[in-house]
Amino acid sequence: MSNKRDLLNAPKNGYARIDDKTRSAIFSFNEDYKVFIDAAKTEREAVLWTISEAEKRGFRPFVRGEALKAGDKIYRSNRSKSLILAVIGSEAPGKGFRITASHIDSPRLDLKMNPLFEDNELAYFKTHYYGGIKKFHWVNIPLELRGVVALKDGSVTNVVYGADPVDPALVITDILIHLSAEQMKKTMADGITGEGLNALVGSIPAAGEDGDNRVKLAVMCILNDKYGITEADLVSAELSLVPSFNSRDVGFDRSVVGAYGHDDRVCAFDDSRALFDLNKIPARTAVCVLADKEEIGSMGVSGMQSAFFDTFCEDICDAYGVPLRVCYESSFCLSNDVAAAYDPNWPQPFEKRNTALLNYGIGITKYTGRGGKSGGSDASAELIAHLRKLFDDAGVVWQVALLGAVDAGGGGTVAQFMANRNIDTVDCGVPVLSMHSPWELVSKFDNYMTYAGVKAFYSEK
Repeated sequence: MSNKRDLLNAPKNGYARIDDKTRSAIFSFNEDYKVFIDAAKTEREAVLWTISEAEKRGFRPFVRGEALKAGDKIYRSNRSKSLILAVIGSEAPGKGFRITASHIDSPRLDLKMNPLFEDNELAYFKTHYYGGIKKFHWVNIPLELRGVVALKDGSVTNVVYGADPVDPALVITDILIHLSAEQMKKTMADGITGEGLNALVGSIPAAGEDGDNRVKLAVMCILNDKYGITEADLVSAELSLVPSFNSRDVGFDRSVVGAYGHDDRVCAFDDSRALFDLNKIPARTAVCVLADKEEIGSMGVSGMQSAFFDTFCEDICDAYGVPLRVCYESSFCLSNDVAAAYDPNWPQPFEKRNTALLNYGIGITKYTGRGGKSGGSDASAELIAHLRKLFDDAGVVWQVALLGAVDAGGGGTVAQFMANRNIDTVDCGVPVLSMHSPWELVSKFDNYMTYAGVKAFYSEK
């Protein structure tokens, strides 16, 4: 130690720790990120976009049973809703993998199976919110329709309606302030109800038609003309309403990116981009997992609890004659999900000494969960020390990023599901302001440092 002050841990703003060249790289990197976050507003779109970028860089679909060699770039799509990519390392799978796991689903409004109805000559879509939202965030903002409609003949029709500036927007209305005396007596949780999240989609009756549901028919005619679908086809659809606005820089200094879906597509972009940018064959196979369904518990065939990840890793291990369990017990995973950034406007639920700050780098989260760490994952001291050294040696700016004050709330990531597989796992990721709102905020600095940290992790010898 050079002096007594070195005994203290005194982080400082990241911009005070970098040179002009790194600053330029940070801003350039985030321009690329904005292209992705604007294009990928659903998990299916994130998968398609990432596959397109991967194939430009030499990745190919992985076929079970094929021989593999160091440097091979492979991927496997899980029903177009989740994705795993890998660069085969020089070491055999028995030495373990370097795994990152992020998710590409975000809070949104899903259409119900029978969504279209008419009331008082106005047509609406009925929705069911997905993930944790504040319902009042989703009224009186422009929304667009995205997703797919699966037809009985086996074909699938892609739907993107409202993204083009010339397209109409959809909207969920709210009661005017002049007549909202009863609503204003309710809590914020009850002022807007889930069943009240109905989006206005039309008001002109179909010409030359008599009887009921003429406005509903007119809307269906528009959808039929554009997509060739009928109302019955909506039963086998995955359609969602998402915010109809794109990313923008925030602040006079342009230091922050505002966008829908930072949680957790920002970490998904960083993980995949770091994999794409590896400039040499890694020692250990680098695996990038982009999972679905994290916002609702990682359940289902495309979530992190499914066997899809296991079969992908087992197929790699089989190519080398290595048992999967041997690979797992030597592997290391970064559960790369966003962290809650300290908000001076809302200081009460945070514990400032252990909460992530904007512009202080990638956040390392030793444990998640609720109350007494229930439902979370708690990394060992040895793993945290290992990650500290890795990031410090690579010049990656990092910080501590626990979720908030004890008993203020809680949450989790996919970390517990990776750890349950006997894989050493640490949570880390990009701090976010206004998390789970239709327009979240991330620091360009923190986004870049997360990418840099993941790249160093993949490259570790």
